[in-house]
Amino acid sequence: MRLRPLTQRIAGDERPKQFCPILGPETLLDQTRRRTALAVSAARTLMVVTRTHERFYAPVLAGPLSNTLVVQPENRGTAPAILYALLRLASVAATDPVAIFPSDHYVSDDAAFMAYVESAFSALRASPELVNLLGIAPDRPEAEYGWIEPAEPIVGEGPGAMCRVRRFWEKPSALLAQRLRDEGCLWNSFVMVARVPAILAMINRAVPDLYNAFAPVRPFITTNDEEQAIRSLYSRLPSTDFSRQVLAASPVSLAVLPVRGVRWNDLGDPHRVLATQRQMDWRTGAPRDGQVPAGLSA
Repeated sequence: MRLRPLTQRIAGDERPKQFCPILGPETLLDQTRRRTALAVSAARTLMVVTRTHERFYAPVLAGPLSNTLVVQPENRGTAPAILYALLRLASVAATDPVAIFPSDHYVSDDAAFMAYVESAFSALRASPELVNLLGIAPDRPEAEYGWIEPAEPIVGEGPGAMCRVRRFWEKPSALLAQRLRDEGCLWNSFVMVARVPAILAMINRAVPDLYNAFAPVRPFITTNDEEQAIRSLYSRLPSTDFSRQVLAASPVSLAVLPVRGVRWNDLGDPHRVLATQRQMDWRTGAPRDGQVPAGLSA
């Protein structure tokens, strides 16, 4: 909602920001698809959309890509969206690793960022029960983001080590945000890497009513009756936020990998969009001189 005046000026209608070319000629969704394709093939990438946005996603996700769509009849928050997509995935790849990406973020270096994702995938071999989060090393005391407080290291040592999660801080005060930054806390990018059963188990523990609500529709997933079953379910689902109601309630199930040397922004606020536009070189989409991202071997 906060970006609606900006997206209206760019696109001439009220389309959601992920279907709008906010940063350069590509939409945020296309930028996300291009980024994730560095680690996950397009054929194995599901895109969660909402039926009311069909006029915006249908033209760009037609043809073969239509088979990768998970269409929600209504928006009921991030937790039902993730759960529905995971159940669709579980019907064909029950124990596979999966990465979850929001489609409204700016990343200064796609290759460097996805190298961190590859590292998070690799960490699953030692700890398949954990959900690995990518935590962004902050460059400012941002009070509008969620923050992750790391605990003891799991893999490696030093500032780049994979750590357990002590707790979450959701939209702290400016004073607290400064303290969190000083103490080495990280922004929650909401990018998650885990095996399908690990995320499903975490959802079941944190919000069992939501998890159990999907039980009657599971036999219909990937059948001709799926759409009707999901429509009936969503008509009575409450809104559930994955970050606040699942992640924040499940620190014991989580690990965090610090992401350093990559500039990142959540584009949910007009001021952050304008700041990101000023930082970018519009000819290449890369950071301006002096903002040199660091690479990481996967």
